[in-house]
Amino acid sequence: MARAQRLFDIGSRPSRMMRSADVVEAARRREAQAILISVGLVLGEAEIEQLPGSVRIISTASVGFDHIDLAAAARRGVLVSNTPDVLTDATADLAMLLILGACRRVKENMEIMAEGWVRSNGFSEGLGLEVTGRTLGIVGMGRIGRALARRARGFGMPILYHNRTRLPEDLEEGATYFANLEDMLPECAILSLNLPGGRAPVMTRDAFARLPDQAVLVNAARGSLVDEEALLEALASGRLAAAGLDVYRREPGFDRRLAEHPRTFLLPHVGSATTETRLAMAMRALNNVEAALAGRPVPDEVRA
Repeated sequence: MARAQRLFDIGSRPSRMMRSADVVEAARRREAQAILISVGLVLGEAEIEQLPGSVRIISTASVGFDHIDLAAAARRGVLVSNTPDVLTDATADLAMLLILGACRRVKENMEIMAEGWVRSNGFSEGLGLEVTGRTLGIVGMGRIGRALARRARGFGMPILYHNRTRLPEDLEEGATYFANLEDMLPECAILSLNLPGGRAPVMTRDAFARLPDQAVLVNAARGSLVDEEALLEALASGRLAAAGLDVYRREPGFDRRLAEHPRTFLLPHVGSATTETRLAMAMRALNNVEAALAGRPVPDEVRA
């Protein structure tokens, strides 16, 4: 905040979380040249069309940028930037946490403790799944996917991955490449989604049906990658033993049935939520704004 105040006229801090309409109104009222947001705030075509002509850049403090209509921004001549690289380790750490939390039924055991430990599972009740040695499939072997693979190796997990193209051997982290996701799914005891996102889900009813029984799904990437109705069906049928999620198709108004299921381990989109990572993201987002307003190339520009 101190750097932003020193470099720009940012006005007063809002007293509550801003909505998309609030951002548009503030930009129009102040004839803003730059807008800095994060993934919780959507600027679609309708909002971007209402922005004043003074706006030169929308800088999002996130890797993902599917909450911004890139085509609409391009039509208005507005640059869009993101903050790649800086949240790799934090997000990979969280993906590993989701794997452990889902496999070891952490949610159910935390509920026992929250109730005062007045009940306990029997010797053969409430058992989780061993993570060590379980086969992990990674969909999307970018920086975060590779960082997760390095962590999974410490658990002795055989690692498979699917990417649009095969990586050079020195970047594969010892993982086995599958050109077709359909061929990889039956081999995955645990499946982690690490793609940058998109509108069409990767995990559909057909995809869930290809997983082995009692598989575990983890998603710390984008909520749009999962058909949540199909996910709930897979949990109900036993196809999935558990799911660990940090992202949802609707945020924050997610499908509450996911929270009500006993074998889900859910977090509120906190993959980058460490002090170090959020500071690095903020600085990188400000670097992009500063470059745009100075007429320099924007380091992290993204295009439609």
